[in-house]
Amino acid sequence: MNKCMGCGSILQIDPNKEGYTTNLSNKLCERCFRIRNYNDYQIIIKDNNNYLEILKNINNTNDLVVLVVDLFNINYDLINFNKYINNNILLVLTKADLIPSNNEEKFKNYFDRYNLNLVDRVVISSYTNYHLDELMMKINKYRTSNKVYIVGYTNAGKSTMINKLIYNYTNSSSHITTSNLPSTTLNTIEIKLDDFTIVDTPGLLDNSIINYIDSNTLKKIVPKKKIKPLTYQIKGRQTILIDDIARIDCNDTNITFFMSNILNIKRIYKENNLLINYKKYHLNVKNGQDIVISGLGFIKVSKDGNFDIYVIGDTEVFVRDSLIGG
Repeated sequence: MNKCMGCGSILQIDPNKEGYTTNLSNKLCERCFRIRNYNDYQIIIKDNNNYLEILKNINNTNDLVVLVVDLFNINYDLINFNKYINNNILLVLTKADLIPSNNEEKFKNYFDRYNLNLVDRVVISSYTNYHLDELMMKINKYRTSNKVYIVGYTNAGKSTMINKLIYNYTNSSSHITTSNLPSTTLNTIEIKLDDFTIVDTPGLLDNSIINYIDSNTLKKIVPKKKIKPLTYQIKGRQTILIDDIARIDCNDTNITFFMSNILNIKRIYKENNLLINYKKYHLNVKNGQDIVISGLGFIKVSKDGNFDIYVIGDTEVFVRDSLIGG
């Protein structure tokens, strides 16, 4: 059985199932073909049970695991990742070029708190080729066989990174399908690279805001270039609206937004009922912590405060130690 070279699905001719193609000799399923050529994304509902089984199989090997983490959206469940994988892990931090900080060592050291079985760490940008040679060197240094697994949460930049590695280090014209929407990769995909094979895996799912918004809003929240932080000094009780997807109520605090600058973020001083029908979180946040709205970005808190956060859908909101620091 042939696999779609874009998403890893088994190619088949039933239009009601994933991997559908009109011709089994095609290299792409119809879904990947339409994503690539028409930006027409067909949603396929998955849950993490599909992906955890893949991780269990990886855990039965001694192969190197490359864990790809989006610095702009570090997942809450990363603290539990060592429950899935005991293999040696090479940590790859993507999208550092979006965050206005030049302290790569701070970013690398930030992940000490997650107790991952890390053999090394590297900060990259797939778009600018930043440190991709170093990544390849470290993969070759730490791999234990001719197979290396690429894992991570959905939309961390795995597929974009792999496509750039294919382009840079092989003569192949093939590439895997990429999209800002979740669950683009549906099964494992093996790609020959240099003298070893990388195995791309589907992204682990979380309660990201991207699951609850339309494609036009998605274009706004995914930054394409380095963001300019937006700082507010809050006196008294105030409301800050982020487009029509999130609301922050807070008082007597200082906060800085690390989010796409295309978003419409505005402050309201008067009492109002906008977006209060969304899911609500009440948070007590200390100076030196971040409020993370999964998939949207984060808010650095520089003065202790109480916050009511309203977000669309079941988007996850949590507090962590500040990524940027003082």
